[in-house]
Amino acid sequence: MAAPTCSVPGLWVWGTGQRVGNLFLLVSKPFCTAAAASRPLDAQRLAERLRAQKQEQKKEPVPTNPVQRRVRELVRFTQQLQRVHPNVLAKALSRGILHQDKDLVVINKPYGVPVHGGPGVQLCISDVLPVLAKMLRGHKAEPLHLCHRLDKETTGVMVLAWEKEVAHRVQQLFKTRQVAKKYWAVTVHVPVPSAGVVDIPIMEKEVQGQQQHRKMTLSPSYRMDNGKMVKVRSSRNAHIAVTQYRVLSSTLSSALLELQPVTGVKHQLRVHLSFGLDCPVLGDHKYSDWNRLAPQKLSAGTLKKLGLPQSKARHIPLHLHARQLILPALGPGKEDLSLVCKLPHFFVRSLSRLGLEMPSQDHTGGDEAGHLGAQ
Repeated sequence: MAAPTCSVPGLWVWGTGQRVGNLFLLVSKPFCTAAAASRPLDAQRLAERLRAQKQEQKKEPVPTNPVQRRVRELVRFTQQLQRVHPNVLAKALSRGILHQDKDLVVINKPYGVPVHGGPGVQLCISDVLPVLAKMLRGHKAEPLHLCHRLDKETTGVMVLAWEKEVAHRVQQLFKTRQVAKKYWAVTVHVPVPSAGVVDIPIMEKEVQGQQQHRKMTLSPSYRMDNGKMVKVRSSRNAHIAVTQYRVLSSTLSSALLELQPVTGVKHQLRVHLSFGLDCPVLGDHKYSDWNRLAPQKLSAGTLKKLGLPQSKARHIPLHLHARQLILPALGPGKEDLSLVCKLPHFFVRSLSRLGLEMPSQDHTGGDEAGHLGAQ
């Protein structure tokens, strides 16, 4: 399959310490000119251009200032896989496979890649499922099917199915709340109490401000009126939303949380943390302030630990990771499937910088406690 010209503007490669964690990140410099756009780009010419681009990158001076180095590091992490060739994205997904059997393929969803297409989306995971299937089962393989979705900025466990019937069965398990889900998040501020349940309905509203936009927000069932709690008539657009949380590690100004969403409302975890507990997710530039869309405001102490000035806070990625899924058995004679995904590199680095510790007895497994110390 010939790759179209200009499909791959350039590539950065980074890893989590293992090859399966590698991600291909986009560089803004274009690869080709308008004159070349009419000619097909074969594999040999593509390889030559990649080598030439790599040589140019090697010549770039490494910043001596630690803040500049940190900014450049975060810019690389937050680049998106939006304009690369579908084969490149499919290859990256294949290297991050967590589990594969005759029914399912479980991948590690990378940061910044949308699951579905939409306005402004040039490439998404659903676009490359036919390519990924062929990489795994040969050129006659039927496309894989999505079983659920994650937000564009969320990383972690994502389940795909080989057959449409299996995908529908898994979708029903999610819909009927039979799938146990655990997310990890780094938050700005520490929730009080350190463990609990947020049970506040959520609805979508239009925000009137400098930039008109829509956000999910809380729609509480009660409000205070002259010191008394009064029940509010619920909006027909509000959705029941329940999130269980507990603090795994904390400092004076930040925390590592484990989150278990009981329901699956759009942006539920981010809204409950920010507007319900006043503990927005680190890097959540949408829900840290209700009235405006702007980079998250962080304290001087947090910025110092992260090695960033406030002017560069916009480069901080969302620290929300789908850590674990426990999928009920799909048939007689089968067992429940526990799927665990290691944290992305930028998440681990932030834990280290903020002084947050991995749980000493992490029942979900993995060797990240040792990996954290090595960062």
